[in-house]
Amino acid sequence: MQAIHFPGQQAIELVTRPWPVPAAGEVLLRVQRTALCGSDSKLWHRGSEHVPGHEIFGVVDQPGHALHGVRCCVFMPVFCGHCACCSRGDTHLCLTESVLLGWNRPGGYAQALAVPEQCLMPVPDDIDDDLAPLLLDTIGTAAHGLRTVLPLVPPDQSDVLILGAGPVGLGALVAAQELGWRRIWMADPRPSRLALAQTLGAQLHPVGDLSRRFHLVVESSGAHAARNQGLTIVWPRGVVLLLGENDAPWTIEETKPIRRKDFYMVRSFYFPKSDFAHNLKLLRRRASDYRRLVDQRFTLDQFADAFPRFSAGELVKPLLAPGG
Repeated sequence: MQAIHFPGQQAIELVTRPWPVPAAGEVLLRVQRTALCGSDSKLWHRGSEHVPGHEIFGVVDQPGHALHGVRCCVFMPVFCGHCACCSRGDTHLCLTESVLLGWNRPGGYAQALAVPEQCLMPVPDDIDDDLAPLLLDTIGTAAHGLRTVLPLVPPDQSDVLILGAGPVGLGALVAAQELGWRRIWMADPRPSRLALAQTLGAQLHPVGDLSRRFHLVVESSGAHAARNQGLTIVWPRGVVLLLGENDAPWTIEETKPIRRKDFYMVRSFYFPKSDFAHNLKLLRRRASDYRRLVDQRFTLDQFADAFPRFSAGELVKPLLAPGG
């Protein structure tokens, strides 16, 4: 089959790999769509031994299996199902497994992959192929983080600032509206992203502006400057929700605006598998808004052109449609 390889140094190779052979407890999934994710830029720079791509949607091709022919999204973390976290439903926080599809085992920038049965999430027929991958990071990661802090930030009394108008930030904007927040601002250095955010109902806040406080600051860019801004301008007893990722060390200078107040800093990673039903409901209610985030669909032989454009911020949520 054809697949994408990241050898490092921002190189992209279209390679031929053996067709996946599922092990016991796994199925073959023919990839229909894999959404590009900004976190994959780390692999693009440093290289990866595995096929990248973790926002995966496809069709099970396993004759005799109960899900043969069923359209499924792929739950990125492999989980044990019996540790303390899995037992309470936090399958994304498994204490035993540390395997993520597309990171330390083959992912979805390919025609097919082997997927553990436990990571399959059937997608109803009313969800079209181009929207299905958004159920994962764009909807799932953003909405789970917001549900986590909802008890701490009453929507009817709170101003919200979202730092970063990428897919997760824009997904957080739509999810926040559905959860009841109405006064939502967004900051981003890219005018095109801000224009899209405005059409989705956000007000604009200047990048780096410290003149206004917010009860909830959603940091979705991973930029250290944005994180520090959030800590500075969050209201006392407010929440800074960290959704963005950054591998570089983060130094917090304990300035007076940070030191002299009570506030919550909450990190949220991905979502539990049980949230998938909530993600489907959210997508159905706001499908027209989420559809506006999908701005390109391309094939494997066009990947080397599309990914650098996405990494540069020219595209919001492009989709690989490998076919085959």
